[in-house]
Amino acid sequence: MTATPAADRHSAPHAPTVNTVLGPVPAGDLGVVAVHEALLSVLPGAQYSPFISMDRAEIYEALAAKVLAFREAGGGTIVDSTGMFHGRDLTLYEALSKATGVHIVASTGLGPEEELGGYFLTPQTNPPTPWPAEKFEDLFGKEVTEGMVVPRIERRAAAGIVATVADRAGMTATEESLFRGSARAARNTGVSVSIRFGADAVHDLDIVLDEKISADRVLVGDLDRRPTPSATAENAGKVASSVAAAVAERGAFVGIDHVGLNDDAGYLTDTERAALVLDLVAAGHTDKIILSSNAIGVAKGLPDYDLPYGHVLQTFIPFLMGYGLSDEDARRILVDNPARLLTVR
Repeated sequence: MTATPAADRHSAPHAPTVNTVLGPVPAGDLGVVAVHEALLSVLPGAQYSPFISMDRAEIYEALAAKVLAFREAGGGTIVDSTGMFHGRDLTLYEALSKATGVHIVASTGLGPEEELGGYFLTPQTNPPTPWPAEKFEDLFGKEVTEGMVVPRIERRAAAGIVATVADRAGMTATEESLFRGSARAARNTGVSVSIRFGADAVHDLDIVLDEKISADRVLVGDLDRRPTPSATAENAGKVASSVAAAVAERGAFVGIDHVGLNDDAGYLTDTERAALVLDLVAAGHTDKIILSSNAIGVAKGLPDYDLPYGHVLQTFIPFLMGYGLSDEDARRILVDNPARLLTVR
């Protein structure tokens, strides 16, 4: 599954493509994909702190080392799922992709509500009301069709996916607008939409599907979340398996996207994640599984999360294969499923 440098790839015209920061590439050229990660993740406002260094040369050097390590492990593509306003740096990502030969897919999207800021509320009403879904649809859609915004300068490459998040306490009215607008933008432009659900994954998925987007264009993430921090391993596993199966049965992709996180009471451990993956495989849902680590290359204003982008490929997949996952199923999870998710159509 070793990636081939982007400059060396040649495919027939009109092949299905994926939007990357260097332009469209054939979906068959992505190789192993890290689907839900962050390159540069900046807490909004942290870039203005005098105590936080935003030296671009230092950031580039740190990211290049991690992206090259991913390539050397056999990786081909990294999806930066931070969306707008969380550090997305398109010129930096272009340079990284050119230097490393790893494809980088950047995202548009926003959420949760608490991170939006007052701009996305309508100040003429009291109390303030959220942007309607059509405004989010237009905002995200233009980032796909016209290119992602580089603040105060220009638009650059097309977004490859729309990513949005709801509050864990439950979807707010603003977040419903976000989800609906995200679904419409994805439906109209041909990219997929990635959602991090609030309190109820199936409810939030149904909000998106209500916008007439095909279920196979939707990734539901955070499905390796524990139902409650105090849940036993057996109960947590059963609940997670039931919710993930319900998502898969609706035709959406199942995002198990905190692989490698084993010390957080809010999430399953990798042993529990492995059981969840194998349950889905046994139920015939291998073609719906998406694995990633939510790794952060460089964090500013946030805690560091220094997990290699290749953790799924190098550590978790071999662990799963020790429990009987086949080579064919490993390839479907690492290569084929992400390519189908990211293909523009």
